[in-house]
Amino acid sequence: MSLKHILYHVAALLLLTALTAGAGQTANKEPSMNAQKTEIATVAGGCFWCVESDMEKLPGVLKAVSGYAGGNEKDPSYEMVSGGNTGHREAVQIHFDPTVTSYKKVIEHFLMGYDPTDAGGSFGDRGFQYTSAIFYHDEAQKRIAEDAIRALNESGRFEKTVVTPVLPFTSFYEAEDYHQDYFIKNPVRYKTYRFFSGRDRFIDEHWDKEDAGRTEKGDGNSEYSRPDDVTLKKTLTDLQYRVTQKEGTERPFDNAYWDNHEQGIYVDVVSGEPLFSSGDKFDSGTGWPSFTRPLEPDNIVEHTDKSLFMSRTEVRSRHGDSHLGHVFDDGPSPTGLRYCINSAALRFIPREELETEGYGRYRGLFQ
Repeated sequence: MSLKHILYHVAALLLLTALTAGAGQTANKEPSMNAQKTEIATVAGGCFWCVESDMEKLPGVLKAVSGYAGGNEKDPSYEMVSGGNTGHREAVQIHFDPTVTSYKKVIEHFLMGYDPTDAGGSFGDRGFQYTSAIFYHDEAQKRIAEDAIRALNESGRFEKTVVTPVLPFTSFYEAEDYHQDYFIKNPVRYKTYRFFSGRDRFIDEHWDKEDAGRTEKGDGNSEYSRPDDVTLKKTLTDLQYRVTQKEGTERPFDNAYWDNHEQGIYVDVVSGEPLFSSGDKFDSGTGWPSFTRPLEPDNIVEHTDKSLFMSRTEVRSRHGDSHLGHVFDDGPSPTGLRYCINSAALRFIPREELETEGYGRYRGLFQ
């Protein structure tokens, strides 16, 4: 039995949680996409939780969907596929904006996220259902994928030959809802699984983090940082300083963004690192900006907060180390989470200003 399959019954319980999530306006999971500016790539690289997470970090990717590809079984369940008898592989469909990134970039990014020389499965998950593949949708994709694999073999990066096949696309069935965005819905379980799988250790041994795209979208970690305290006191308002540096809380219904309905992204007021998108914002009725998920999960750090005689989960920014707010499990679908954030910890970048403010890579979210 695979490591992935051991977690199946735990993950299945999350489906019930998602269906009974707390009240509130449902956030739009999928960013608005212009069909004429969207292309699809379908790949398999073992655990689809990991592939989905990695591919969503690539600039220009609008969404990544976990599912089952290549087999003849119609509308299979996870348990059927994990049994290894359906002909399907765990796979991910990547919807991307070709004006931001190319199919070649998508495939190159994908090839850096798993062991393409493993013909028997993927890390701790063994069996055909966990083997890798690239499913091409047209002849141009086939040529690009084959060229990428040929170049990887010729590079000598791996001692063994790349065995990932390039196959014609035949079928793709979306996985159950609790598998979608698993890394966001269940960060602890996801990180535990990923750590013990050995995937990241393999990537670290063969690729630089910048090459593998495992830093923030298109940027190195050095772009976002916390200024010294003297600078912060000069540049932040008293409220912004109290909230971000002293774990303060602003007044509900009396802050900048609780009722903001413009399209754009929210960044850390201290460091500028991207944190949340208007596409995931919803009216929680609390009087503070609320989101179902982060725009950049890697930029969010969670800590246990036992102040005020209660236990809560504090949310901080990774690079700015700013106190942002708290996350609760009473939010709407698709995640069942409510990131309750102080406006004073955020700076809003309207859709029209993304380019001039240096966040142009996110314009594909608002086509």
